[in-house]
Amino acid sequence: MAVSTATPPRSLADVISAFEEIYPPAWAMSWDAVGLVCGDPDQRVERVLFAVDPVAAVVDEALEWGADLVVTHHPLMLRGVTSVAANTPKGNVVHRLIRAGAALYTAHTNADTAAPGVSDALARAIGLTGPLRPLDPDATDPEGRRGIGRIGALDQPMILHDFAAQVAQGLPATAPGIRVSGDLDRLITTVAVSGGAGDSLLGAARAAGVDAFVTSDLRHHPASEFAEDPGPALVDTPHFASEWPWLADGAIHLADALARGDGRDGANVEIRVSTVVTDAWSQTFHHI
Repeated sequence: MAVSTATPPRSLADVISAFEEIYPPAWAMSWDAVGLVCGDPDQRVERVLFAVDPVAAVVDEALEWGADLVVTHHPLMLRGVTSVAANTPKGNVVHRLIRAGAALYTAHTNADTAAPGVSDALARAIGLTGPLRPLDPDATDPEGRRGIGRIGALDQPMILHDFAAQVAQGLPATAPGIRVSGDLDRLITTVAVSGGAGDSLLGAARAAGVDAFVTSDLRHHPASEFAEDPGPALVDTPHFASEWPWLADGAIHLADALARGDGRDGANVEIRVSTVVTDAWSQTFHHI
């Protein structure tokens, strides 16, 4: 996907300002690390690449295309580091981007809680239609729209088997595919979703009374205990896959924000969504 606008190029500071109108860093959780990781606020930005992970393969893609800015969902330095030496994985990312004159920016839990945000994009990708509401609302939002996760409904009820197939079809293909817990003939109408790791929201999904909960990184014990006490069916997706749909939304919202800020047809910025699959699991094996 590519989004282009026309008129004079903008600075990195301009692009970040427009982006933060949509996903304010103040919405991020206290433990998170969002914002500009590296880059000169005065540098010119003509090409922006959106990706899930700030890893070497994404840097390869960005530099080959000539990106001036890489916007990732996952932080490069979520936990403290004492070195960004070029012979370390994180340091190598920083050094390569700086040498190429490219910046790195992260929007993580501020993009999760935004409305629309990561879970809105996931909900639409797997076929939820109509209004969406937060699964875990942000108490600081007087309108009640922001929060982690979303709850919505399918246009037409379907059995879990068919819904799981629809989820798989709506997300990027990965080696692990998706996992399902529940009666495959169960009728699914209402669904809760949470992009990224979501087993902390199992209780919220049960309390919401939905028929299925779609999220990632469900651990064995919480999922097993959840299944013993009948509640929503569980659909576990690869972490990368559940957050990838947001990239296109983020790209479109940034283009719109730049256009509004310019007051004409927008800024001369080309925005692209990464096509690199950065799921950590590259292969699965089964007993024959």
